[in-house]
Amino acid sequence: MSADDTTAGEAGTLPRRPTVADHIVSRLFSWGVHRYFGYPGDGINGLTSALQRTNGRAQFIQVRHEETAGFAASAHVKYGGGPLGCALVTSGPGAIHLLNGLYDAKLDHQPVVALVGHTATTAEGGGYYQEVDLLALYKDVAAAFLAQLDHPAQVRHLVDRACRTALARRTVTALILPLDLQDEPAVPNPPHAHGYYQTSNAPSSTPTVPPEADVRRAAEVLRGGQRVAMLVGQGALGARDEVREIADRLGAGVATALLGFTAVDHREPWVTGAIGLLGTRPSWQLMSGCDRLLIVGSNMPYSEFYPQPGQARAVQIDLDGTQLGLRYPTEVNLTGDARPTLRALLNELGPGPGPTAWRAEVAEATSAWRRVQHDLAEQAADPVNPQLLFHTLNERLPDDVLLAVDCGTTTAWYARHIQVRPSMLASLSGTLLSMGGAMPYALSAKFAHPDRPLVALIGDGAMQMNGVNELITVAKYWHSWADPRFVVLVLNNRDLAFVSWEQRSTEGTPMFPDSQQLPDIAYHQWAEVLGLQGELIDSPDQVRDVWDRALTADRPVVINALVDPAELMLPPHFTVEQARKTAAAVLRGDTDWAGIIRRGLPSTLASYRPRRRDR
Repeated sequence: MSADDTTAGEAGTLPRRPTVADHIVSRLFSWGVHRYFGYPGDGINGLTSALQRTNGRAQFIQVRHEETAGFAASAHVKYGGGPLGCALVTSGPGAIHLLNGLYDAKLDHQPVVALVGHTATTAEGGGYYQEVDLLALYKDVAAAFLAQLDHPAQVRHLVDRACRTALARRTVTALILPLDLQDEPAVPNPPHAHGYYQTSNAPSSTPTVPPEADVRRAAEVLRGGQRVAMLVGQGALGARDEVREIADRLGAGVATALLGFTAVDHREPWVTGAIGLLGTRPSWQLMSGCDRLLIVGSNMPYSEFYPQPGQARAVQIDLDGTQLGLRYPTEVNLTGDARPTLRALLNELGPGPGPTAWRAEVAEATSAWRRVQHDLAEQAADPVNPQLLFHTLNERLPDDVLLAVDCGTTTAWYARHIQVRPSMLASLSGTLLSMGGAMPYALSAKFAHPDRPLVALIGDGAMQMNGVNELITVAKYWHSWADPRFVVLVLNNRDLAFVSWEQRSTEGTPMFPDSQQLPDIAYHQWAEVLGLQGELIDSPDQVRDVWDRALTADRPVVINALVDPAELMLPPHFTVEQARKTAAAVLRGDTDWAGIIRRGLPSTLASYRPRRRDR
């Protein structure tokens, strides 16, 4: 087959006798897919052979587990590695393993195409080895578009529709690929005949700016506010300048959802930081006291952290109109891309109020909170205060660092101590909140930006879940990275600490050792076995020097930090009921009772001034 037989815009020339798998890879390349995260198996041998025939134009990243492939495909888009993430896995068990990572992409609205191998068509329905009903299995996670390839002439329109749908709806799509069809001769140009399709690989335009009348109504609502709050999420990424200008124009304080951390500069006095259960006290106060609320690209689901219904007049901006008005009774809902919509809103708002007492109040609350966090980080612990590790790291982070954060107490300390700056990239499993996301995110971020340093922040539970295995992937690939710095901080407290605190504060029960305690693993020694650098921290005096060595190392580093499992992780609004139940857990014989008392529950609670609506 000659180059003339390929579709315009596809990569290079297909082999003289291309297969269906060659055609799939070529067509995906035309949509911007050049990197595949996965694990091989006989159900996708045709696809991996086709990737080999691209002679390096397409890259296959071999991870240790298919779940990692799903997480990494999601993170590929989050860290700017490309417009689409792609995971490639085999049939049966491989397809099942992939699901958790794909749900991370679905819930965080990341465009990902999953390529899943399947039993040969001739054996389907016969109870063949690894035969699973994949169309039923993937019906939910790939609800926007899921199809099985049944004929070579389907490749073009199935790939086009899978990619277009994933991009347009910012979600997961999946193609089920029977083994025998992968090696059939390709049909790159289906006939112009009944029952065939001629599709396009040209990208679709996206909605940009809402109607002018709607923008004007939004400006009228916001213009009258004396105490304006903004909540920004991942939909505001790429609109940092516009967010800052709107905040200045309205005299607003800005709280951030975790996925929207890099939409603002957290060093600004009017940026109150994270919102929600793991958020900051000033973000809680911001929402408690505002009379206007502008939500930009966020769908943060904790309703108790929004203003009281009826307290604030509200406007929301989101690219997806179905997400508008779901969390707060907004008056004006603007369907549009954040950056041009905020620009249009700026044109309607007119001059700002200048310095206001409200903004000064926000800045003072934020400054006071930061002083408290510094003091908490410096408190003694047994053996090391985990907050000290994050607070000290914040002072040393390179401007271009990539940050990958896992779910658990690491998320809390990240949200409260790391001041993300404009040139940084940071992300996590924001809605699925899955443990085990940070290491796949870190790998994907590093492949997207091999010339930038990376820091992964992981608890020991997540590290045991998949981190120790994916360190093997780091060892396999790190020599190919232009910047070898890949620092993994493991908070080793031998406890699934986040759940332990949930048991205390919500159930009033002591920590249950059988479910909560973890084996004590020498993670730094495992790194050394793999040829990486290992560091042990078992004293606060070591923290600063270890960070300095790790951030200047000539190879990836694993820091095994022995931290206090009794470190208090209090929400920004710690209720009387939560305090009562925590105290009850201690009185009922919590194995960490001495540490909880030693860490000073009364003094820590005293640092949280009561919120206005509690007075």
